Amino acid sequence: MSKIRLARCYAMTLFVITMLFTAGEDAGMAQAPKGDEPLRVGLILDKGGRDDKSFNAAAFLGANKAKTELRREGKTGVAVTLKVVEAADDNSFEPMLRNFARAKFDLIISIGFAQAEALNKVAAQNADRKFVIVDAEVKQPNVSSLMFQEHEGGYLVGAIAALSSKTRQIGFIGGMDIPLIRRFLMGYEAGIKSINPKANLITHYVGVTSDSWNNPPRAKELALAQYAAGVDIIFGAAGASNMGILDAAEEKKLFAIGVDSNQNGIKPGRVLTSMLKRVDIAVYDAIQSALEGKFKPGVRKFGLSDKGVDFALDEHNQRLLPPATLEKISQIKAAIIAGQIKVPDAYERASNRKN
Repeated sequence: MSKIRLARCYAMTLFVITMLFTAGEDAGMAQAPKGDEPLRVGLILDKGGRDDKSFNAAAFLGANKAKTELRREGKTGVAVTLKVVEAADDNSFEPMLRNFARAKFDLIISIGFAQAEALNKVAAQNADRKFVIVDAEVKQPNVSSLMFQEHEGGYLVGAIAALSSKTRQIGFIGGMDIPLIRRFLMGYEAGIKSINPKANLITHYVGVTSDSWNNPPRAKELALAQYAAGVDIIFGAAGASNMGILDAAEEKKLFAIGVDSNQNGIKPGRVLTSMLKRVDIAVYDAIQSALEGKFKPGVRKFGLSDKGVDFALDEHNQRLLPPATLEKISQIKAAIIAGQIKVPDAYERASNRKN
């Protein structure tokens, strides 16, 4: 592609993003009464979008809950206004962040590790704005980094998979082979081996680009191949691509494990459980803290001890998990929280290798 065509494409991207901001998600945002200004929150979702039934959907849910529930005394009672934008690709992050900062939004929330580089740059140039990022650490004095202990949740669902598998062939499908997903995988494998050291784990990744998070057909293809090889349970950590794994589980009348949000009800009876990653709670808390003047930069971690990660149990999967399994998982969870079980962490292992 020529430089002229590249320039035109970039200009068009900027134009579209600017139009999205100009249009406004909340019609009344600009008319907020003087002296009773709400907290203006901007939320940037990654490519999976608000309907991915996973990570982005959880963030969207938490932000909307804050907008609906948080109130304050005053003329309107409105405490939070919210504008949500969805990135078409990774090149959209920086201009979206800049538009929010230029428009003087009070709190700007980036969802996903892929936004870290753009946020680091924009936050450094806009010291008067407050920023939040989920799943990455950005070391700026005006950025709060919300991190999850994915390996702890992975360990729990790994133990559930091992306790439930009849073939001892267990699968994992990640979106991309990156440290974050290896963290899910490492905990999952450790949980499996803690129950059945002889179980065999088969692993695949959807792809090598950000499109991997939104490619259900490819994820389904991989899942069908794993089921054909004897796998009877697959844990998917692949964003919106997980829908393909759930489709394959239904088609083959086998089992899948959901991720991030509670996906048990998407294919009732075929989702053994879901590894919950409570992005909704983290985003809600971040907005509430900013509203109350308690915004704190730095890293905040969410794990089993504060229900930041967990496994899902509801009417859709309760009959799939017998009392003995639930009792064993309850014991494992308590042991992890108490520090009696040390779950291996891909982040720590990578850090130790550097040192």
